[in-house]
Amino acid sequence: MNPFSTGPVRSALFVPGSRPERYSKALAAGADCVIVDFEDAVEEHHKVQARHNLEIFLLENQDVRIAVRINAPGHVEQDADIRFCSAHPAVAAIVLPKTESAAQIQALATTGKPVWPLIETARGLLALPEIAASAGVERLTFGALDLAVDLGLREAGEGMEKVFDQVRYSLLVHSIGRALAPPLDTVFADIGNTEGLASAAINARDMGFGGLLCIHPTQVDTVHQIFQPSADEIEWARRVMEAARSGEGVIRLEGKMIDAPVIKKARRLLQGLRQAD
Repeated sequence: MNPFSTGPVRSALFVPGSRPERYSKALAAGADCVIVDFEDAVEEHHKVQARHNLEIFLLENQDVRIAVRINAPGHVEQDADIRFCSAHPAVAAIVLPKTESAAQIQALATTGKPVWPLIETARGLLALPEIAASAGVERLTFGALDLAVDLGLREAGEGMEKVFDQVRYSLLVHSIGRALAPPLDTVFADIGNTEGLASAAINARDMGFGGLLCIHPTQVDTVHQIFQPSADEIEWARRVMEAARSGEGVIRLEGKMIDAPVIKKARRLLQGLRQAD
C-alpha cells in the first residue's frame, strides 16, 4: 500500500541523498512525507553514491516509506534512478523534476509507483493538461526557483509572486479537474524566516493547496499548524454533517442554508482528519 495516496500530505521534506546521516533526522521531523533527493541537492560526482546510501539505509530500516526525487528526463543517471525505485518497495512515490510531457511520466510506468510531477519550466506549464491527465500521476507541485529562471522573472519582485499565483491556480484547476490529490506548494527558501513561511503556507492553503514542500525539519511544525483545520472549523463541519443527516427539504444551520457544496466541503474536511489519523 502506498501511504501517501491514502491521506493528505501537508508537508513533504527534502533530504539530500548524498547525506545519509540526515535521513533519520528527516524521518523523525514529523513530516507527512520525506523525499530523498537524487537531483539538485546531489553533486554530479555523488549521484551513484546517493543511490548506494539510500539502498543501505532501506536495507537496515525496512519499515521506512519514502519518496524519491529522481534526476530529470535526459539526465544520464535517470535510468539508474528508475531501476532503483522499481527495485525498492520502500519507495512509495517518485517526484519527477522538470516534467514537460506525458511521455516522461509514461517512462516511469514500469515502476508501479505514483508520480508527483514537478513543474519547473514554461514547457511544463504548457503541457500541464496532458501531464495532469497522465496515468500514474497522484499530485502536482512546482519549483519556484527553476521556474523563475526559465521565465526570466525578477527575483523577489511583486510581479514574480503574481506569476506564481497564476501557476498555483493552474495546478489547482488541473488537480481538481483530474481528481488528483491536492497540489503541494513550492519550497520556502528562507529557512530562518518563520513568519514568512507561515504567510506562504496561509497563501497556499487559501488557494486550495494541500501542503508545502519543505527543505528543513524546522519548517514542518509551522506548515502543519497552518494546514491543520482549527477546532472551530472541525466543529462547524460536524454540525453541518449532523444537520444534513437529520434534515429534510431545506437544511439550515444558524439561519444559513446548507446546500450540496457546503455539505461537500464539510465532508471533505472530516475525511481529511480521519485519513491523517
